[in-house]
Amino acid sequence: MYGKIKEHLQKKLQSIREAGLYKNERLIISPQDAVIRLSTGKEALNFCANNYLGLSNHPALIQAATEALQSHGYGMSSVRFICGTTDLHKTLEQKIADFFGTEDTILYAACFDANGGIFEPLFTEEDAIISDSLNHASIIDGVRLCKAKRFRYNNADMQDLEAQLILAKDARFKIIVTDGVFSMDGNVAPLDQINILAKKYDALIMVDECHSAGVVGDTGRGVTELFNIRGEVDIITGTLGKAFGGALGGFTTGRKEVIELLRQRSRPYLFSNSLPPAVVNAGIKMFAMMAETSELQDKLHQNTRYFMSEMLAAGFDIKPSKSAICAVMLYDAKLSQDFAARLLDEGIFVIGFYYPVVAQGQARIRVQLSAAHTHAHLEKAVAAFTKVGKSLAIIK
Repeated sequence: MYGKIKEHLQKKLQSIREAGLYKNERLIISPQDAVIRLSTGKEALNFCANNYLGLSNHPALIQAATEALQSHGYGMSSVRFICGTTDLHKTLEQKIADFFGTEDTILYAACFDANGGIFEPLFTEEDAIISDSLNHASIIDGVRLCKAKRFRYNNADMQDLEAQLILAKDARFKIIVTDGVFSMDGNVAPLDQINILAKKYDALIMVDECHSAGVVGDTGRGVTELFNIRGEVDIITGTLGKAFGGALGGFTTGRKEVIELLRQRSRPYLFSNSLPPAVVNAGIKMFAMMAETSELQDKLHQNTRYFMSEMLAAGFDIKPSKSAICAVMLYDAKLSQDFAARLLDEGIFVIGFYYPVVAQGQARIRVQLSAAHTHAHLEKAVAAFTKVGKSLAIIK
């Protein structure tokens, strides 16, 4: 039987290669940092990691992880409700709640699991989920697992959101679901306006803070801080795998009763292994560091402002952004691949994004800034983009 599908798969893979869209994985043989070393022996500046605060290789987090290995061992070999909960897990959950101004938190193996496991326990066919059109794939998959009625509004379009809320008026419960920062464009959801509409139409709000927590807001507490509505959003999901240390782990934080029911019924929580103590203790240390100072957020915001202004001055087509994501629009998929390859020759590590990761005809280079980048790093990146952009006739 496999012979038939094997031939089909080989043809499909070949067509991807011929279109210049095959994704090759570059091998990194150093810690994740602003400067990385590849298996080719080449060093490059990394401008495509989710390492927004530069914590992925931070000595304090490495030390915290090492201490937990000694005190609590390597792994839990269990799900949480059997024998997979330690004092460290409960401490981290409380730290997350304190950080976001919520009542309680539940940890997951990843935010993909948090988003995948939230809707089915809470909503039935009597209810309605109103979701932004550019929400992350994990939210889309989570909604698919739920029997609630589905409504979708155009990205950050409040007129369309209100129209969908009117269509969903007969639902028992309604929830508006949005990313805080949309990962491919870098724009921030207008949560202040969403909050007004939620109150008007008696709807809950859920925000995915994966690309905004640690990044957006004066102290990195995300879009609720940015719009001064901290504590008003019902459900927040997020990750420890981006700004918060870059390892793994996700969470849902919010209303006490929501979190309590998720502990009883959320399938990814009930049937996935507990996070290892080393990751959890590093997370505890990270939140302690963030409570002490906003120095890393300040540096990240400075880096982002400088890079964006220099790229605009160079003539690049860039999406408006209030985050640390700079989408350099190229539109053509193969061009984005060629551009990224030439940038690597210049010592800049970035990746071209194209369909199906973004819409057809919307290919781009997604640049992600970090607090670990120095001013010299940023200058080198802008110079490399400018050189390659001119050589490919993208800018003059």
